[in-house]
Amino acid sequence: MARSFSEQERENIRKGILDACRQSWTQYGYKKTGVDEICRRVGISKGAFYLFFESKEALFCEVLCSVQEQICDAAAGIMEAHRDKAGVAEALKLIYREYDKNNFLYNADSTDFTILMNKLSGEQAEMIVESSDRSRSLFLNHPCLQFKVNADTAVSVIYSLIMNIKNKDVLPQNHLEVFDFMADHLIDDLYE
Repeated sequence: MARSFSEQERENIRKGILDACRQSWTQYGYKKTGVDEICRRVGISKGAFYLFFESKEALFCEVLCSVQEQICDAAAGIMEAHRDKAGVAEALKLIYREYDKNNFLYNADSTDFTILMNKLSGEQAEMIVESSDRSRSLFLNHPCLQFKVNADTAVSVIYSLIMNIKNKDVLPQNHLEVFDFMADHLIDDLYE
């Protein structure tokens, strides 16, 4: 018979599973992150895992969406506190640094990510799309700033800037310094 968990234990175990998945996904990728290893790291049985998540894919979907949500909330908070171009630049820097910590956020074109997406239910795939849409809209609806350029162009420039993280290992200069320089200077060309 399966052991029952107190509400506090359930909360701690769920958080532990999410954290272990996030760490393992960043280090090893989707395919090489197994439920058995996550359970070992959290100290639960595989059967107990399925009390919390219906599948490995459900876990990964929740991790991806929650990480994106945390990043969007933090960036929105910066932009709310600093309602100027400098606030937008700081929000971009935060996003870039979070992407640097969580490489699964920018490897959407990898075989590993394609495997995950192919295993998701329609509802799970839609959750990921909605989460990504929220990220994109973050810069579209700034209450105090207007774009100097077409909105689609501006969002594409911002996306391209963040996706430069894929080149971080080939830059002769520290990639964080390069990104900060680009964000600080490019923002003047995007916003009034």
